[in-house]
Amino acid sequence: MSAISASKQKRLAAKAAREAAKSSGASSPATTGRNTPIPGGEEEDTLSPALSALDLAKKKENDRNSTGVLTSQALSRDIKIESFSLSFHGRLLINNTDIDLNFGRRYGLLGANGSGKSTFLECLANREVPIPEHIDIYLLQEEAAPSDQNAIESVVVEAKLEVERLEKFVEELLATEGGADSPLLDDAYERIEELDPSTFETRASQLLHGLGFTKKDMLKPTKDMSGGWRMRVALAKALFVKPTLLLLDEPTNHLDLEACVWLEDYLSKYDRILILISHSQDFLNGVCTNIMNLTHKRQLTYYGGNYDTYVKTRAELEVNQMKAYVKQQEEIAHIKKFIASAGTYANLVRQAKSKQKIIDKMEAAGLIEKVDPPLIFKFRFSDTDKLPPPVLAFDEVAFAYSGNMKDSLYDGVNLGIDMDSRVALVGPNGAGKSTLLKLMTGELTPTQGRVQRHMQLKLGKYNQHSADQLDMDVSPIDYLRRKFPDLPQDIDHWRQQIGRYGLTGAHQTAPIGTLSHGLQTRLVFAELALSRPHMLLLDEPTNHLDMESIDSLAEAIKCFTGGVVLVSHDFRLLKEVADQIIVVDKGVEIFDGSILDYKKVLQKKARDNGLIN
Repeated sequence: MSAISASKQKRLAAKAAREAAKSSGASSPATTGRNTPIPGGEEEDTLSPALSALDLAKKKENDRNSTGVLTSQALSRDIKIESFSLSFHGRLLINNTDIDLNFGRRYGLLGANGSGKSTFLECLANREVPIPEHIDIYLLQEEAAPSDQNAIESVVVEAKLEVERLEKFVEELLATEGGADSPLLDDAYERIEELDPSTFETRASQLLHGLGFTKKDMLKPTKDMSGGWRMRVALAKALFVKPTLLLLDEPTNHLDLEACVWLEDYLSKYDRILILISHSQDFLNGVCTNIMNLTHKRQLTYYGGNYDTYVKTRAELEVNQMKAYVKQQEEIAHIKKFIASAGTYANLVRQAKSKQKIIDKMEAAGLIEKVDPPLIFKFRFSDTDKLPPPVLAFDEVAFAYSGNMKDSLYDGVNLGIDMDSRVALVGPNGAGKSTLLKLMTGELTPTQGRVQRHMQLKLGKYNQHSADQLDMDVSPIDYLRRKFPDLPQDIDHWRQQIGRYGLTGAHQTAPIGTLSHGLQTRLVFAELALSRPHMLLLDEPTNHLDMESIDSLAEAIKCFTGGVVLVSHDFRLLKEVADQIIVVDKGVEIFDGSILDYKKVLQKKARDNGLIN
């Protein structure tokens, strides 16, 4: 008997059991979601691979401490937790706030680098707060494990496990008293029908295609894939099983612009609960129905609408709050002035006491707080001497890793990049964008043609793995002091230097390995700026940066007196800084239009291919 037909039989049997249960009223414990214990039973052993790395993260779990009280109804698909607090390594990240997640809503989670956004998602995924057991959770954090399975098989296996989990949930629920009338039962049946094992391979292929896989790539064993492509496989698994609570931490980091366009459209239709961490304002605008902001005061605040609506609403609320604060303070000052001038006259003393009661009532009700905006850091790249053109020129350049021109990524490339250039390289992953940057630096040599560089040209390069080169055991101050021994070595000098990049206080002297990815990225930019390059080559510089950091980066690029070549999947950053768009896709050609025009081209291509509506 095939696995699919067996699954169908199970589902038919479960339906029959449902009807029987309605008349018999049998009972037994209910199952729960993925990575959750079954009441009265064993720990669920079919863990999501994205969460199966929990065994490797035990120490990290032990360093987290959280509290909270579940206040949503027992069978509700909403999640409401009051008095929630979270600390990590003894540092308070979130303090006495509420978690309020409604079924069918898509939340964009905002917060500064190092504020605890990723730690918060891990806390939810590991059920370190009292999330209802029937709510299944999938956290996309780890790439799919390398194995002999290809991408399609990996997704299908995950789908089969999900069907088995749901069928077991149905059986356990039907065996409980009143389980046959539970609204959770209808939802489980809908999900089983929606999964439909007969369409597993077709739907898995569609998801993988949308994420950038070719037919050939789909059949490649995951053990032969890079970490970025295995992360796409893990994302396809998460989208296929469609959990009640889907947690995505920077899902676009390993995607090209075309895949980002597809994922934005796909997630915009997600009809369960989604919490999304993303640095892309454009992506958040297209996906989110709500915004959660983890403020510098360690509170979760909620806003309706997408990112642009959040920005507008927050600005309006802060203006109104500041007006109310000023008005209240003026009223208090006026009352206090009257009290101070009352003297000892009996009638004035009585009035003064009455006025004091007004202030006491204000304080008891809680005074309006002054708007206290978060500290926004701004950095800049050091000014550099102007070099006369040509600074960096490609002359009939061709390149093939094999050395055989029939395998070439491109040929006949003619480019000129000078000190005032602001160039964006776009195109699908694997088409040769990073290779083009390596040809610029001299890390690779052209198969044909030549790359001409100015004799005095100093290049500064950032790539998405630059943070891996940091010494994780030393502090940011000690790391930069060693890198730049010719600069002043006193601590105050380096505190000031590093502070410009948003590493302040204890972050400056803590081991680099304990810093968030975003803070490590800021440190890399500090090192890059101190090297004083003539030209910046930036390969996915926004990965792990928060919104404010990206705004600061955009401003720094615009003010930089040297040239910039940029690879990024962040449409907004490219819109802010790119003057020229170069498409790398089976060749190299200049795009006639803006980055927003290019996005429209990608959307049309996706529609023509049936990937989006």
